[in-house]
Amino acid sequence: MKKRWSSLFYLIIVAGLGFVIYQIAGRGNALQDPTLTAKQAATAKEATVANEFHVFTDSFKHGLSEPLAVLLLQIIVIIACARLFGYLFKKIGQPAVIGEIVAGIVLGPSIIGAYFPEINHFLFPAASLSTLSFLSQIGLILFMFIIGMELDLKAIGKQAYGAVIISHASIIIPYTLGMGLAYYIYRDYAPAGITFLSFALFMGIAMSITAFPVLARILQEKGLTRSKLGAMALTCAAADDLTAWCILAAVIALVKSGSSFSVLYTIALAIIYVLVMLKVVRPFLERLSTVYDSKEKRRTPIIALFFILLIISSYITSVIGIHALFGAFMAGVIMPSSFSFRKIVIDKIEDVSIILLLPLFFVITGLRTQIGLINEGHLWITFGWILLVAVAGKFGGSAIAAKIVGQSWKDSLSIGVLMNTRGLMQLIVLNIGYDLGILTPQIFAMMVLMALVTTFMTGPALDLINWLMKEKHTSETKTVS
Repeated sequence: MKKRWSSLFYLIIVAGLGFVIYQIAGRGNALQDPTLTAKQAATAKEATVANEFHVFTDSFKHGLSEPLAVLLLQIIVIIACARLFGYLFKKIGQPAVIGEIVAGIVLGPSIIGAYFPEINHFLFPAASLSTLSFLSQIGLILFMFIIGMELDLKAIGKQAYGAVIISHASIIIPYTLGMGLAYYIYRDYAPAGITFLSFALFMGIAMSITAFPVLARILQEKGLTRSKLGAMALTCAAADDLTAWCILAAVIALVKSGSSFSVLYTIALAIIYVLVMLKVVRPFLERLSTVYDSKEKRRTPIIALFFILLIISSYITSVIGIHALFGAFMAGVIMPSSFSFRKIVIDKIEDVSIILLLPLFFVITGLRTQIGLINEGHLWITFGWILLVAVAGKFGGSAIAAKIVGQSWKDSLSIGVLMNTRGLMQLIVLNIGYDLGILTPQIFAMMVLMALVTTFMTGPALDLINWLMKEKHTSETKTVS
């Protein structure tokens, strides 16, 4: 009975008020200017099916070119391609992130742009790239915040001696080799107006970075996260990231300031900022996390405060002359150490960052990567030298240092392979260099290829080491208690 009365009420309301709306519209026409009424009548008289369809198609084309429609279509295509290539690369035993990077290159001028330029111009018109770039930067800020939160400073402290030696050796050796390589390629490949010091320092940092998140994924997929090797590799990579980002901040400050003297002001402000974050803000957040754990009603305001802190930290580091990503990274590092708290915060933003926003960054990188620029033999020879320096410095430096601090040959070589993993972190550094005008499109393309090759080789190289040395060190796969 109740359902019948509801249906009757619905019909009366829709029909009755529909009639009222019709009457209002009819009477309202009498209020308007007579010339406007005549124009409406003439337009209605001239309307034909063909004309109406033409009007519809014009409106449809206009809708397709609207900035929001273009952005939404770009996001749909990017996510679909990233997921497809990520799935395919996981099928061949590679981390999904490599497939996502390749998807970005495929969508750029190297593949789609070269063979289907109309599609490339339709999907990624030049006017839309600034919006896509800004959105990808938001994704990077959230991603670096997660990376900072995933760093275990206590674990670094427990294995500090060996980890710091391996980590710093894996930075200084490739950094030196990178600067040496810059000496030989500066005249031919450095952009006009860029000093040798800026070019060489950036080549050094690009050679010495390690992709902590990709390394962690590889260890997880191979079941090595809780092994002695995995614990040491993760600790080394964490210390590597922390040190490399500090060096990168100094390099960016030097490039932006243009002189070694004025950079001292930026570095001084950066040191003050880091000390305030570690000594003042972090203890305050630790106390605040107890409120989060004990009072559920106050959780939303506290989470909002943490996000505000993330944005403020990124803003401060951007203003003082280093990159906003360093501020996001530091904001993650100082988050409360409670495992449950960090897990909840990471779960809230990880999917949005990694699945939705981060693939946008891969496509921006792909749009900048023009493999076709490496179209002559001497350019491929230069790429070969870049790859050789990268592998020799990172793999060799890490493996030698690991052996010196007491690791077995098997674990030393494995640590060298893992530390040679560059992946996403390398792309972030390269894009910073490209935005600052330090890298030409040619060098940028070579360095992106180097990042892909060194990341792609990690899994097979680990399998090869395990196959060659499996009988000699069977006891070293025991898990850490």
